Amino acid sequence: MTFTAVPASAGVYTLGEGPVWDPVRQRLLWVDIVAATVYEGLLDAATGHVEVKGEHVFDGTVGAVAVAADGELIVAGKDALIRVSLDGSRVELARVLPEGVRSRLNDGAVDPAGRFLVGSLAQDDRRGQEVLARLDATGLTYLDTDLGLSNGLAWVDGRLYSVDTTPGTVWAREYDPVSGETGPRREAFTIKEGSPDGMCADADGNLWIANWGRGRVECRTTRGKLLATVETGAPHTSCPVFAGPDLDVLVITTATAGLPDERLAAHPDSGRLFTARVGVRGLPTPYWDSK
Repeated sequence: MTFTAVPASAGVYTLGEGPVWDPVRQRLLWVDIVAATVYEGLLDAATGHVEVKGEHVFDGTVGAVAVAADGELIVAGKDALIRVSLDGSRVELARVLPEGVRSRLNDGAVDPAGRFLVGSLAQDDRRGQEVLARLDATGLTYLDTDLGLSNGLAWVDGRLYSVDTTPGTVWAREYDPVSGETGPRREAFTIKEGSPDGMCADADGNLWIANWGRGRVECRTTRGKLLATVETGAPHTSCPVFAGPDLDVLVITTATAGLPDERLAAHPDSGRLFTARVGVRGLPTPYWDSK
């Protein structure tokens, strides 16, 4: 089954990523990694249009954002996690990457118990040294230290699924939502065409994975069977999330980064947000436990 997404934003983003739906405040959050900016927007569920209502600008890069129940934000800066209070003040919570390492923080998400997970990517030619880390009340824990490019995260039926973009692998491991205990990592499946990027899950237990390079989001079972595609017309499709009051609008970020002029001319809506209705609903995004 094939769906077609439509452009949903006036703004064009260099490296749009990490959309998050905040149901209490009925707002959409997303980032432009290169612009080091977190955006807040209003989604019109009827039309699928997203209007920017606010932004938070940082130094360096911003890989991901998540929100607490009271509206506070946790932001993955270039190498550290930052709390943004309701009054706009900022406090560094934890440094994830050591000084001097040419990596930056990338995609992140909140687990079912409110812990924040975030991964990294290399900004040089190192291979297999990137991390997936988790922040909770006890501090920082590293779940992986051997990744190529840590990307999308999703929890389905007591398992954590995580994307390693460089080899195209989706990893799976048992994940206790209460204790946070994890089982051994195993390969769930590998995507050989394009590069898997951001990811979310739906209420049926399937994964929706952005495919960077192929201009689409792919719905797959947790064993990798392709069920549906959502075409965006933007080659660098980066991340999906289910949003709206009924969690039935798929919002997709895209990027202009890495596209030569001739490809941008051929795909003029690259870098915009897109939306689509795909006949299923998403899972509620857990709130970050900011305590």
